[in-house]
Amino acid sequence: MKRLQCFTLPLALILLAGPLYASAAEVIRYKLPDSNFPIALAVEVPEGSSEIHVSGLTPGAVPQKDLSGATVVYGDTKTQTISVLQSIQSTLKSMGLGMDDAVKMQAYLVGDPKQGGKMDFAGFMEGYNQFFGTASQPKVPARSAIQVAGLFDPGWLVEIEVTAVRKKP
Repeated sequence: MKRLQCFTLPLALILLAGPLYASAAEVIRYKLPDSNFPIALAVEVPEGSSEIHVSGLTPGAVPQKDLSGATVVYGDTKTQTISVLQSIQSTLKSMGLGMDDAVKMQAYLVGDPKQGGKMDFAGFMEGYNQFFGTASQPKVPARSAIQVAGLFDPGWLVEIEVTAVRKKP
């Protein structure tokens, strides 16, 4: 019995922390305890809902010359994050969904040479915060942000994939 209590107490505390949003047949987003950070601790998808997995999207090119004379650049991490999230927003919209339907996000961030080879997490958050946790769109996904060695195009600093949920009618 003691062993069961060890597992049920932490689970009970998480559940008592309560969802950020909840109603019958709705996605339930559990808030991070004692935090205003704009991600969910966990997201619960109701039975019968459809999951939509959006492949990793990368930034659109901004036609301009960089210092090396290249004719296409993608901008800094913040600019690329905004570009990618706009593409995700358009993709979801084409399926009758919105950013508020995103329940899980994986962000892959390349170490920025201008940041000493470290990912620009602050720049990522500046872009991310324009789409999630706002007054007009307060729903936040569960999320991971991972530094990677590189992406297909050496100018890309950001790739993001999301899982969205279509609630049952």
